[in-house]
Amino acid sequence: MKRTLYLLLFVLIPGILFAQGKAKYVFYFIGDGMGVNQVNVTEMYRADAEENRIGIIPLQFTQFPVINLATTYCTTSPVTDSAAAGTALATGEKTYSGAIGVDVNKQPIVTIAERAKKAGKRVGITTSVSVDHATPAAFYAHQPSRSMCYEIATDLPKANLDFYAGGGFVKPDKTYKKEDAPNIFPIFEEAGYTIARGYKDFKAKSSSAKKMILIQEEGKDPSSLPYALDRKSDDLTLAQITESAISFLTKDNKKGFFLMVEGGKIDWACHDNDAANAIHEVMDMDEAVKVALEFYKKHPKETLIVISADHETGGITLGKKSYYANLKVLKHQKQSLGGLSGKITELRKQKNHKVTWEEIKSLLGETMGFWTETPVSWENEKILRDAFEASFNDKANQEMEKREYSSSEPLASAAIKVMSNIAYVGWSSGDHSGGYVPVYAIGAGSELFMGKMDNTDIPKRIAKAGGF
Repeated sequence: MKRTLYLLLFVLIPGILFAQGKAKYVFYFIGDGMGVNQVNVTEMYRADAEENRIGIIPLQFTQFPVINLATTYCTTSPVTDSAAAGTALATGEKTYSGAIGVDVNKQPIVTIAERAKKAGKRVGITTSVSVDHATPAAFYAHQPSRSMCYEIATDLPKANLDFYAGGGFVKPDKTYKKEDAPNIFPIFEEAGYTIARGYKDFKAKSSSAKKMILIQEEGKDPSSLPYALDRKSDDLTLAQITESAISFLTKDNKKGFFLMVEGGKIDWACHDNDAANAIHEVMDMDEAVKVALEFYKKHPKETLIVISADHETGGITLGKKSYYANLKVLKHQKQSLGGLSGKITELRKQKNHKVTWEEIKSLLGETMGFWTETPVSWENEKILRDAFEASFNDKANQEMEKREYSSSEPLASAAIKVMSNIAYVGWSSGDHSGGYVPVYAIGAGSELFMGKMDNTDIPKRIAKAGGF
């Protein structure tokens, strides 16, 4: 009898622990490039840097009651790109690398965002990169190639979703094959979208807008929001975007909403093998998750929050050549790879290329903590000195070093490499890997996310939880 009672409790307790019923409000966070190790390194860094101890300080989302793993392969490779992975996360169907919202035959697939809209929900698609970038595009556009940014943007009003936000649009007047085309912004406005440029502009316009696009202020880089490490006080943040989306989607709305939020520059930082930058981008997305959690606390029985990633980037590992790590040194890095590269370029121009080693050492001390806060071994100093000699004494080698999303001074790249060496952080590549990605869930329907899954399972289970 006692055994029967225990078995009954085992069956019933999950139903008690997790909020039941359809999720009226759905948050879908995607950390682009955020594999299991990106999360682990971030939590280990926080303990070392903030409390000088070995262990972890948990992120908000790693404390969710459901924690899982998902596979990410696409139809053309075990190692996916963001377009195929974004399409899988948006539609529940595998496709080829580069595809945006289309199947292997290049036919449109209905996305979870479109299903939510059809079910009467208000829908938002937001990101820290450009609105026409692969992952956000996969939720509203249907194009055979992620490179077709203009064509992707023209799909935005066709989807008729309620709220979009990000850095901007990278090709507002250039098609995939032509150099000129009608500017996309009047097309958006004709379709009923109010354009807000910056957080203050959103506040001024949101109350009267029916549909909205929030991007950065005029003159700022449309390809993305600045990295958290490089952010200035007037820069738009992912947390502000999340707050703005909630405010707009709940306005005069009794049917609920679906909101996708992408932390897109975790991936970019990992393509650069920039450990400190990647960590700060993970923490920055966690700040946006905090905004969603505050909403969840007010509507715990009606809200579902799901967090995952499209793929892992860089093959990051903790520990390099010994059973040791020194993550606390990363707190002395004050700029991203791109930010440091800009400082070096600025110094180069100021000195008309006649920069001394002592001036470079001073700059690296200010921006990276080398020598001032962190001892630099002979081997690591040689890496920096060799890069300096090649860059400033040999004019043939003054070309910028190109990576997936950056173009930087070779000396800046060398400094980022040295920082990883000192921290004992390893990287297997500057590209994606086929590793598992984490899945976290809390709230109404979160029990659906138990058990190892494929990335295509995630939107199907979200749709089930949301009733669409």
